[in-house]
Amino acid sequence: MHEAHHCYRLTIVTNKILDVARWVAIVVVIGFAVRVLTQNWSEFWRTLRGIPWETSALSMLALVVAMGVSTLGWVVVVDGLGTRLGFLRGARICLVGQLGKYVPGSLWAYLLQMELGRKAGLSRARVASGSLIQFCIGLVAALPLALLAAPNGWVLAALPAVVLLHPKVVNWSAALARKLLRRPPIEVKVSGWAIAKAFAAAVAAWTMQGVHLWLLAGTNAPLLTCIGAMALAMTSGTFAFLLPSGAGVREAVLVAVLSSAGIPAGQALAFALASRVMFTVADLFTALAAAGTSKWAAQSGREHDGAHLITSE
Repeated sequence: MHEAHHCYRLTIVTNKILDVARWVAIVVVIGFAVRVLTQNWSEFWRTLRGIPWETSALSMLALVVAMGVSTLGWVVVVDGLGTRLGFLRGARICLVGQLGKYVPGSLWAYLLQMELGRKAGLSRARVASGSLIQFCIGLVAALPLALLAAPNGWVLAALPAVVLLHPKVVNWSAALARKLLRRPPIEVKVSGWAIAKAFAAAVAAWTMQGVHLWLLAGTNAPLLTCIGAMALAMTSGTFAFLLPSGAGVREAVLVAVLSSAGIPAGQALAFALASRVMFTVADLFTALAAAGTSKWAAQSGREHDGAHLITSE
């Protein structure tokens, strides 16, 4: 009894420390952002005003396509772990669930996806495993693309990472993670073909995010540099679990990479902040669009197509 009480108090203290660390990190990020912004305000504002609305619209379209392709990769992995889910049903789980990333802490998006999956008739284990596997595939896909922002030849250094996509490695890693988290195992293993398709979807999604940044930057930065910058910034932001959606970290990486490509700091910051706003808008738009397909699918009879197979899990 005493030991249980001690563990409970330790958990409370740990949570309080994490809360304090989270707020300190947020304050530090805001402080640095304000400092850089005030030092480069004229250049920052001039850059924002100089982005044509047509370019902004195309950049937003590239983001929406990237999110759609990324969702397709998630659905492919989850389909590989059981009966067919379907893109529309999967989009509602993936896109709506990922809004949890705006809450400080990296796990909220995954927890929300698990709950949405459960309501759709999927087991929590299948959704959690699918999200974890897709996350790892995305990291492997981002590595060579991130090195596009580095000097020539560095991309070759990332090629050995492809071995991590072998089905035995992927399934073993997912099983180990679930064991460490004390979650029940999932019997079905994802196939090599599903991993290959998810990897291709991840590469396409990273590439479209780079196109999004390239359209904003115009002729100021090469396309390959923008692709590498987005892959590096997005993955770096993912690991900044104390900050909502990697706020501040993603922008710092983008500014650093774009500045190294010869873009003034004020312009680089303008592009990074414009990208952040557009990401938020695209996240909300795709989530609302995915949620809206529920009524359409029910009216067209597609919602119940194959539903008995999923709910049988």
